[in-house]
Amino acid sequence: MTTKSLRVAVTGGTGFVGRHVVPHLLDSGHHVRVLVRNPDRLKSVDNRLTPVKGGLFDDSALSQLCDGVDAVVHLVGIIMEIPSKGQTFERIHAQATRRLVTAAQAAGVKRWVHMSALGARPQDDNPPVSDYHRTKFIAEQAVRNSGIPFTIFRPSLIHGHDGEFMRMVKGFLTGLFPPFVPYFGAGALGTKGAGHLQPVYIEDVAKVFADAVAHDKSVGETYPVGGPDVFTWPGLYETCRKHLPGVKAKKKIVAVPAWYARMIAGLPGVPFNRDQVLMSQEESTCDTAKVCHDFAMTMTPFEESFADYAGKI
Repeated sequence: MTTKSLRVAVTGGTGFVGRHVVPHLLDSGHHVRVLVRNPDRLKSVDNRLTPVKGGLFDDSALSQLCDGVDAVVHLVGIIMEIPSKGQTFERIHAQATRRLVTAAQAAGVKRWVHMSALGARPQDDNPPVSDYHRTKFIAEQAVRNSGIPFTIFRPSLIHGHDGEFMRMVKGFLTGLFPPFVPYFGAGALGTKGAGHLQPVYIEDVAKVFADAVAHDKSVGETYPVGGPDVFTWPGLYETCRKHLPGVKAKKKIVAVPAWYARMIAGLPGVPFNRDQVLMSQEESTCDTAKVCHDFAMTMTPFEESFADYAGKI
């Protein structure tokens, strides 16, 4: 792996993952250009960090972002659709990626590092059940067909103290509402289980993304990324309960039937969508041997990292 300083363009640099990837890139000696609608959201004062004001549907901003850079790190993604604001899986995952690819091609970018998701797959014998995973795979294909040397990462659930998921878990376990800790389960009463998950620590994700821009061995590879521990949803919540300050110890973990959750998804005041329900029923686990080998790293155990940051959520 080379330690040469590169010029790196980043999308999603002020989001959960981006807030960790950008410092890792700077620590590696790279110059980083971040696409951002509001430059004030970039907290760093490092003179190697440059904001580019604009969005993924602004041709001028994309051209400025990609001009003269060695690599693109594309992190933008959404988990909730807001069609009235143009925020749909098709638009943000598929269309925006194609637009950024076009800008990168025109600028002669030589490297692309891409954020996908575990579960992204083609419409073949096992088609994706969610639009989220379907559009994530469409974006992957745009990258693969671009002619730009690429690395694609497919993480399981990413966790960290400043992530939306862990803030939600804290709310479940410490708040008065809802009166129980919910998860979506199969069967008429929701008691027939759900998919397993393999949460991966944000700092581990940030490290592989930052390392990949100068990592020749990873060119052309698609890596599943997960932590070393596999959980059921109730098991994950119980582990969090052990370490979160202020938990309501008597709050029960209760299965909500997935069929019912799908029915009410998207209604006013319901904080989840159909895709999240569908994805919760799938296995979100993987073999991490290849990513650990190629990047010479050991993934951080969930409970160890969670216990360390639980008080900061």
